[in-house]
Amino acid sequence: MADNFKDLRAKLEKAAAAKKTEQPKAAEKNVKPTQHKKPNVPKTAPRTEKKTEQPEKKQTPQKNKVPVKKQPGTSLKDFSQLKALRHQIGSSAEAEKKKEVKNKTQPKKTETAPSSGKKSEVRNVPPKLQLEEQLPVSERADEIAEAIKNNQVVIVSGETGSGKTTQLPKIAMMVGRGTKGLIGHTQPRRIAATSIAKRISEEMGAELGSVVGYKIRFKDEIQPGASVKLMTDGILLAETQHDRLLKAYDTIIIDEAHERSLNIDFLLGYLREILPKRPDLKVIITSATIDSERFAKHFEPVNGKPVPIINVSGRLYPVQIRYRPIEDTDESDDKTMMSAIADACSELMSAGSGDILVFLPGEREIREASEALSEFAQKGVEILPLFSRLSIEEQDRIFRSGGRRRIVLSTNIAETSLTVPGIRYVVDSGLARVKRYSYRNKVEQLQVEAISQAAAQQRAGRCGRVANGICIRLYDEDDFNRRPEFTDPEILRSSLATVILRMKSLHLTDVREFPFVEAPLPRAISDGYDLLRELNAVTERGGELTQIGWKLARLPLDARIARMLQAAEENQALAEVLVIASAISIQDPRERPLDAQEKAAEAHKKFGDDKSDFNSWLKLWNWTQNEIANKESNRLLDQKLRQNFLSVKRLREWRDVYRQLKDLVAELGWRVNTAPATYEQLHKALLTGLLGNVGFKNLDADFRTPPYTGARGIKFWPWPGSSIAKKSGKWIMASELMETSRLYARTIANIEPEWLEKVGAHLLKKSWSDPHWEKKAGHVVAFEKATLYGLPVYGQRRVDFSKKDPALARELFIREALVQEDYESRAPFWQHNMAMIRDIREMEHKSRRPDVLVDDSLIYDFYDKRIPKEVISQSTFDKWRAQVEQDSQKLLYLTKTDLMRHDASGITIEYFPKKLEIAGVPMALNYNFDPGSVRDGVTLTVPLFALNQLDAERLEWLVPGMVKEKVQMLLKSLPQRLRRHFVPLPDWAKAFAQRHEVPKGDLFETIIAEAKEQFRIDIRKSDFKLEMLPPHLSMNYKVVDEHGRQLDMSRSIPQLRSALSAQARETFQNIASKDSKVAEELQEQITEWNFGELPEVMEIKRKGLSLIGHPALVDKGEYCSLEVFDDPQQAQELHKKGLVRLIRIALKEQIKYLDKNLKSLQTTQIQGASIVSLRKAFPSFEEIKADVIDAAIESAAFTEELPMNKEQFGEMIGRVKEKLNLLALELGRLLSAIVAEAALAQQKLNGIKAYEKVHEDITQQLFDLFEPHFIRKVPMDRLKHYSRYMKAIQVRIERLRNDPNRDAERMESIHELTVPYKRELASRKGVYDPQLAEFANMLQELRVSLFAQELRTPVPISVKRLKKMWESIVRKW
Repeated sequence: MADNFKDLRAKLEKAAAAKKTEQPKAAEKNVKPTQHKKPNVPKTAPRTEKKTEQPEKKQTPQKNKVPVKKQPGTSLKDFSQLKALRHQIGSSAEAEKKKEVKNKTQPKKTETAPSSGKKSEVRNVPPKLQLEEQLPVSERADEIAEAIKNNQVVIVSGETGSGKTTQLPKIAMMVGRGTKGLIGHTQPRRIAATSIAKRISEEMGAELGSVVGYKIRFKDEIQPGASVKLMTDGILLAETQHDRLLKAYDTIIIDEAHERSLNIDFLLGYLREILPKRPDLKVIITSATIDSERFAKHFEPVNGKPVPIINVSGRLYPVQIRYRPIEDTDESDDKTMMSAIADACSELMSAGSGDILVFLPGEREIREASEALSEFAQKGVEILPLFSRLSIEEQDRIFRSGGRRRIVLSTNIAETSLTVPGIRYVVDSGLARVKRYSYRNKVEQLQVEAISQAAAQQRAGRCGRVANGICIRLYDEDDFNRRPEFTDPEILRSSLATVILRMKSLHLTDVREFPFVEAPLPRAISDGYDLLRELNAVTERGGELTQIGWKLARLPLDARIARMLQAAEENQALAEVLVIASAISIQDPRERPLDAQEKAAEAHKKFGDDKSDFNSWLKLWNWTQNEIANKESNRLLDQKLRQNFLSVKRLREWRDVYRQLKDLVAELGWRVNTAPATYEQLHKALLTGLLGNVGFKNLDADFRTPPYTGARGIKFWPWPGSSIAKKSGKWIMASELMETSRLYARTIANIEPEWLEKVGAHLLKKSWSDPHWEKKAGHVVAFEKATLYGLPVYGQRRVDFSKKDPALARELFIREALVQEDYESRAPFWQHNMAMIRDIREMEHKSRRPDVLVDDSLIYDFYDKRIPKEVISQSTFDKWRAQVEQDSQKLLYLTKTDLMRHDASGITIEYFPKKLEIAGVPMALNYNFDPGSVRDGVTLTVPLFALNQLDAERLEWLVPGMVKEKVQMLLKSLPQRLRRHFVPLPDWAKAFAQRHEVPKGDLFETIIAEAKEQFRIDIRKSDFKLEMLPPHLSMNYKVVDEHGRQLDMSRSIPQLRSALSAQARETFQNIASKDSKVAEELQEQITEWNFGELPEVMEIKRKGLSLIGHPALVDKGEYCSLEVFDDPQQAQELHKKGLVRLIRIALKEQIKYLDKNLKSLQTTQIQGASIVSLRKAFPSFEEIKADVIDAAIESAAFTEELPMNKEQFGEMIGRVKEKLNLLALELGRLLSAIVAEAALAQQKLNGIKAYEKVHEDITQQLFDLFEPHFIRKVPMDRLKHYSRYMKAIQVRIERLRNDPNRDAERMESIHELTVPYKRELASRKGVYDPQLAEFANMLQELRVSLFAQELRTPVPISVKRLKKMWESIVRKW
């Protein structure tokens, strides 16, 4: 340096005295306003004011006051004169130096005369400004100074121990920097910024803050007029928010750039952006292990020429590297690691004097190592911790070396910048806690990792500064060589949300184009945008800031915390969120020592909350605030806090952060709520910043499976230390997801899914399913499902789909509402169109042709062409229609041309009537073409009272329009030998239908008669295979009550009557009783024919209808009564029994005589009662005798038509009187013969009990033949066959032993017919069916044919014939 200014001090003092009177005014006039504003704060914490307890710095020393310690400064015209001043100070005598130290005072403030002509702020002049000559960087000071003068960017690459950190600010000052602005000197850590500021101040002989000051989080130690400002890179980054071109600085030194923290990378890119706009700004980049070429290329475009790279030598003494790997164990084993550290320290203690620096991953390991090294402490060695959260007082202990030997236990904070005095030895664990961001899981992973080679070299460089050094690495050399050369830059392992937010607010280049030294990965950028999108700070990925985003950009805080505060202000929960946000920003003050975990848990229990860990923070805060307010002394307060296992330092930091946050929101004008926030208000505000940290409980998870599923499918566990870990709810949120041995959710709280719907509305992924028209709603409805990062928030919610997809909603409205007729309106167009479509559909059903009505697509096209696109619901449709119908009323009217494919000729009311009159009752007909449906074909609606009056013969004809098809199908079912006569079948069926447009007689008999007449062929009814007839060719009957409610429906009249016959008869008789004329004709207690002429039918009036009733004499025991019935067959059966009663009364004497002459029946009764299978049929002699007399009366009386008057009844009595005795005696003899054969059969039956199935079959046969009162129920001509049936049983039993297998086969054939017959008989519920009765007789004849063929049968019989007969019965049924 030049030494031409020996008299500089005297001259400067003289110049200062000359301008003494102008100095106060000039100072006042030229001080920049920004120097008096409250300084900015880093993004993770609010801005702070200077500590009130710090003494106020004097602006200008007064003449009359006693000088203070510091030597007076001298006013300089130009800082380039500092070179001469440096030389002068360096060459002073030792006595003069002592005198200067003794008379030191605060430096004077003098103004400079910038070359620009504008007055700058008065800068304080350092008492000393000289380089430390013993440091390697001082040897190249001239080269560095020249590079600073001639370049805008300079790179100084120096190894550890070169002194660049402390000497570069001095070199900058010596070349005139710091005149128009501050020399900003950034450090990656607070502790480095404070310690370096103190060290440089000491070297300059100035008070801390006067010439060299610092600004860190929570503390601002810099006075107006200072030249050098030490700060964290986060502080400088925060200042860009208010000072975009960094005009407060004329020189910026970025130290430790090799660490490549997120802030450093952003600052380097930001500086490259603004350097062209600030040609006066100088940038010096320095580091120990810097990638110099990368930085040179980065700044070369703005420097205008190659960036100079100045390499400075490092340590002064050699360092020996010793490898002491931990063998045969896992390095993650903390106990083994601690033992290795203790062994290494023992080795170094014996190597010589000097302090030891041990590098460990984190604070927990430092505490454990301190315990492991306790034996050294007992020997007088001082064990000191060193990590970033140490207080200023604790930091000072590190940099004050005492007389005792020290072991400093440090995290990687001591790798760079910090120079711990007296360190000669280093123990390197090779591990560090590194924060990495998982782009897949969106969580921060703070895990212990192996350090890089560069970091290992940095650690080794911490020794060898005071003497020859030794570095012991607790891993082998091969492991070292395998490690990566450099640590990954933080920008490659962090979320870029805050950087993107800051860049957006500063209107910088897009992050993808921003000139980063090393551009972040695209997925990192995407992840940053995703976080901002989660916070609703940007419109979309890569989009612009939202209103919320602009608000967040004003807050120099972490984006999540800023979002919580902003939401809390809106939710009236700011007071609580300030506490919680500040708590999240610090390390948990609740300590849990390994040796006192249970005690700590018990002490912390009072702060727990059963629903939310965030509430636990509030409880802890309130408790500590109360203790502070009521403290007796600071010592006792600290003691009580420690008794409750609370960190005093962290609580103090918590209060500091809270204070800063509170000041910040106060500056923004936000109002802090006075009323306590509700649980919902508080947690909804917190949720705004934690939407990516929500979890949904897996109810089926076991103890091995993570119980919660989080965003994007990740699974995690609640933090075991949480107060709600074991009783967390279905939905929770967490302040952070941290992966250690497991992925844990820390600081959790129960939330409601409804909050997610509101707070995370911008993130919900909504999907809609099953859009459909709903007539009641009047619009298209869909089911909405919403998910938040894959978690189901709600599902199956009905929403108006027309707002989601108007085009599809319109299509569905037309297709489902109008075309598919799911629309209700009295509009004329709709009534007209529905009537047209109903008529055409009825034509289709009648003609059984589905091709008359056009396709739905054509009807859709009709409406689609006329209805505009804006019509999407019933309301919009009605509104549009009301307007358009004023000009074109029939715009939406459909015509037959629009609706019909072809003319449906032949479908007339004559051929397909709407009603059919049966028994005087008009019954509605409905036509339905729906093959396979129970309603397919034509359905007759039958009132219940008319059920028993249905004419089965008439209804076989169906309606005239269906006769042709039914006849054609009947002819088709005939055997080929008969069917060939009718070919072509359609023509013959058509001609038949035309000839019989008015049905008459039985359909089958009519076809048979015409076939015989035309073709001379004989067709039996059984030749028609009715099973081939489609169901729609049989009438379908729907029985309804008087209110029109359906009671039953079937195609079988007998089936309906079996179910509803009694109910129908009761209803009919109730109707008849209400007809006064009919009621007069009905009589009771009749003992003789004294009621005149008995009408064949009776007319019953009901609501304008004439019903037909059938009168009958009903046997009441001792007399008869005249009643009316709806069923003619039932009336006839009851009438016969009534006539028998009247005949008994009329022939009373003759019957008494007959009673006396039927004594032979007593023997028959006794014999019959002795047979087990006949016992129920022969209960007593009197009953048998009465049944025989009644049967004889019926045989004699009912040979002609039933009497209708008294004369005809008298003739009947004459016939009975004449034949009664003979018929009764004949019936008695027949009964005696039957019982005799039955006795023989029973006798043989008792001998085959071994053949269980045969025995059971014959026993059941006898039960079926001899039912109670069988004598009256079975006609005499059928009773005559009973003896043959008994003989057939005997023959069967005789042949059984010869061939039991043959008997079993034939018995199986009979069972195949008997089982369905009995099932059908039971379903008839007592309703008599002559077809079933005939089938029962044929079953008995089949038994004779199969087991005793020699007894012969009156008609041909076989299993095949009976099966065909049964199919005919079932088909008709």
